[in-house]
Amino acid sequence: MFGHPVTLCLIALGANSGVSFAANARGLAKAARQLPGRIGAISRIYRTPAWPPGAGPDFANAVALLHCTMAPNILLDRLHGIEARHGRVRERRWVARTLDLDLLDWHGTVRPDVPTVRHWMTLPPAVQASIAPDQLILPHPRLQDRAFVLIPLCDVAPDWRHPLTGRTARAMLMALSGAERGQITAIGPVHGVVNIKRR
Repeated sequence: MFGHPVTLCLIALGANSGVSFAANARGLAKAARQLPGRIGAISRIYRTPAWPPGAGPDFANAVALLHCTMAPNILLDRLHGIEARHGRVRERRWVARTLDLDLLDWHGTVRPDVPTVRHWMTLPPAVQASIAPDQLILPHPRLQDRAFVLIPLCDVAPDWRHPLTGRTARAMLMALSGAERGQITAIGPVHGVVNIKRR
């Protein structure tokens, strides 16, 4: 339909501005059903402290593996449209939100280029809080630092490899501190697991 073969994509889902954690979890489940493509697997929902600390209520987080035929920019536009339908308003970074959909990976693509992705990957947290890229960066430049992404990612694709570093999702998760991993609590069963091995 959009000139692309079926592509494996990884989508992170998060929400923390509902009336309760249960409402946020229901919002994630509803958003997952609206994703543009066929869901190959979806993680458990996890309860995660807001980042940065004190930025709002606990998040509900999950990761979905999606089979889709859209180019990455078109897919991102569709994800932003789903966010908007859930009441998301993009005003400031790292605030409470009704829905957050992040495109983590699009078939191992590095976009726009290796130096740009490495630049965004290595920015200090204080700088990350004040600026955002004005273009799509793939893979998501901070996924390797975030237990709330890596833990649900390991539910659905533990052998997924970062296209720049070559490290698996499982290895990146184990490189984080036990304290970071221990703050995140699983809610419910895994809905499907796949193994992705990049060339």
